[in-house]
Amino acid sequence: MEDSKTSNWGMLRTVLSILQWWAFNVTVIIMNKWIFQNLDFKFPLTVSCIHFICSAVGAYIVIKLLKLKPLIEVDPEDRWRRIFPMSFVFCINIVLGNVSLRYIPVSFMQTIKSFTPATTVILQWLVWGKVFEWRIWASLVPIVGGILLTSVTELSFDISGFCAALFGCLATSTKTILAESLLHGYKFDSINTVYYMAPFATMILAVPAILLEGAGVFNWFYTHESVSSAMFIIFGSGVSAFCLNFSIFYVIHSTTAVTFNVAGNLKVAVAVLVSWLIFRNPISVMNAFGCAVTLLGCTFYGYVRHKLSQQPVVPGTPRTPRTPRSRMELLPLVSDKQDKV
Repeated sequence: MEDSKTSNWGMLRTVLSILQWWAFNVTVIIMNKWIFQNLDFKFPLTVSCIHFICSAVGAYIVIKLLKLKPLIEVDPEDRWRRIFPMSFVFCINIVLGNVSLRYIPVSFMQTIKSFTPATTVILQWLVWGKVFEWRIWASLVPIVGGILLTSVTELSFDISGFCAALFGCLATSTKTILAESLLHGYKFDSINTVYYMAPFATMILAVPAILLEGAGVFNWFYTHESVSSAMFIIFGSGVSAFCLNFSIFYVIHSTTAVTFNVAGNLKVAVAVLVSWLIFRNPISVMNAFGCAVTLLGCTFYGYVRHKLSQQPVVPGTPRTPRTPRSRMELLPLVSDKQDKV
């Protein structure tokens, strides 16, 4: 009886943590799109910088003041030699995501971001010469096919937004690949990752944001009708972005690799549905079908990776990119499924 209660409570915690993750993810995406589209605050660099500041402050409060997470100590030299390059790629990834949101609908942007598994495999194959099993390549077919179908049938297609989202996938893949070598020896969780990377990302982005968007931001302050409520939404988006990182930590600790993969792709579907209900961007039947094919392909890809990771490695055979064996290893360097801000 006691085991049954424990099992039910564990299942409830898993469901609640996933729902919380979905809620923060959808909130961040919708708020960002609202900022660009409805508040007419068309400054993705500034929005990204505000998110980094909120995340840096939030991580400091959680680790240093509330002590909800222990600080993972990093050698000062490693902060510049390892974490700074990762922060640079992290910064590019988030900025490109926000730039794409400015120009294209949430549904199209989220579908393109699902292309990340394919870009990761292709980059590892082309640049690092990594060998993959045929099942990995086969699992990428529906992802690529779904992306192509969605792009061709997108009624609100914009080349700038499309390129930003596509290069964002490359940035996400680069970050994931570099993490294996640059952060070797450090088992970061999502909060410690933000604690170290967000200040660097703020430093990297602050000057370009001021130079490229400073004049426009000042002009917006003088011309916008309700600045106080708009700033509340903008900074609220930044706080939600940090909370998303915090929620990812609990999702990973309460789910398996397969559950995390499926929940991540269902999260994209939820974001697409909610964004359509709010913004009512036109979606054709073939466009929706392409999005569905892409998400199913991502789920299949995750399943294939998980199954291959469970097989014993025969000496002399090429290794495929492994699915993390433990929940600690599952912790993402940043919330890629969000890709979040």
